Amino acid sequence: MRPGTAEVVVVGGGIGGLAAALAVAARGHRAVVLERGEFAELGAGIQLAPNGIRALDRLGLGAQVRERGVHIDELRFMDGVSGEHVASLPLKGAYPLRFGNPYVVVHRGELYGLLLAACRSSGAVELRAGSAVTSYRQDGAAARVRLSSGEEVAGDAVIGADGIHSAVRRQLVGDGEPRVSGITVYRTVIPMERVPVELRWNAVTWWAGPGCHFVHYAIAGGRYLNLAPSVENGAAEAFSGVPAGADEVRAAFASLSAVAQRLLALGEDWKSWVLVDRDPVEVWTDGRVALLGDAAHPMLHYAAQGACQALEDAVLLGELLGGDADCVPQALAAYNAQRRGRTARLTHLARQSTRLWHPAGEAALARNAMLSALSETELHDQVAWMHGAREFGGARPAQDPAGAGAST
Repeated sequence: MRPGTAEVVVVGGGIGGLAAALAVAARGHRAVVLERGEFAELGAGIQLAPNGIRALDRLGLGAQVRERGVHIDELRFMDGVSGEHVASLPLKGAYPLRFGNPYVVVHRGELYGLLLAACRSSGAVELRAGSAVTSYRQDGAAARVRLSSGEEVAGDAVIGADGIHSAVRRQLVGDGEPRVSGITVYRTVIPMERVPVELRWNAVTWWAGPGCHFVHYAIAGGRYLNLAPSVENGAAEAFSGVPAGADEVRAAFASLSAVAQRLLALGEDWKSWVLVDRDPVEVWTDGRVALLGDAAHPMLHYAAQGACQALEDAVLLGELLGGDADCVPQALAAYNAQRRGRTARLTHLARQSTRLWHPAGEAALARNAMLSALSETELHDQVAWMHGAREFGGARPAQDPAGAGAST
């Protein structure tokens, strides 16, 4: 190690891992990113609230994301059974003035590509594909990860950004398999020209039904519509990316209204996932080793904050490591202490959000009345603690009404 410069080993080459590499490189350190497969990102739409854009600004990518992203007009809440428009959270006018940034959606591949290109152009980031990490060890001076090949890679710090099935977490926390939510989500993307003109809303729209809801929004500069309906079906075993037939999807959401059914009928090549997360933990560091993103605090996607929180993690980690490699354990402990409250709150919020979206009958009517009575300012107040963050550490905020802060 050169004086004042840390060698940081980042395990996992997803959005969080690449962002972490850029953040530490910006502080004068060197990073090597170890990815078990190839450097590629699958998936469809990703929502970036102002806090995520702010983190990208600090990584030098905010302007490019603003240019490529779809700038959404509103978060639109519909009663999925009656088809009634219940409420909208406006994202123009007062919203960017208050929170300092727009709300945009992009294709995951677009965001990933920007991060990857930035890492490749940095002289301080090394990218190593085909490097599956199985374990780590450390002493007072260094931390080392072992690859499946038997090779060891050493550094002053090891950052486990290797996702919900993290090998680093398995050793550091040891909390077993992720929690199965009992919810199945179906996803597909369709060309926008196939969507009736009257349904091409510039909104993140969700249709709330009994035990289910359906979200859709434009991605890839408005060229495609991302469809993502979810249903509480008691699924007991996790799976991901399993093909699903159109008839299966239509049957699962048969309770939804005619307009929602029109949009669902456009879907082809559906794939399905059983959603999983983990209970928050107080400690995700071990000396010179720390977790980041889904490895540290995996959450259901219903708060639309998973990627934003990984980006926040990365920025704060870089700031705390600063320019001094001599205090890595202390910096990682401070990172853990400053991030755990905010991310735990979001994990619980994402779980609780189904109480807002999935009721039936009188409970759904009461929900509609509550939401429709909120003013624009009051709606913005509900998401301010999420979307308005300007510094990404700090103590746990006061609890908000169950589910009220959810954005998708």
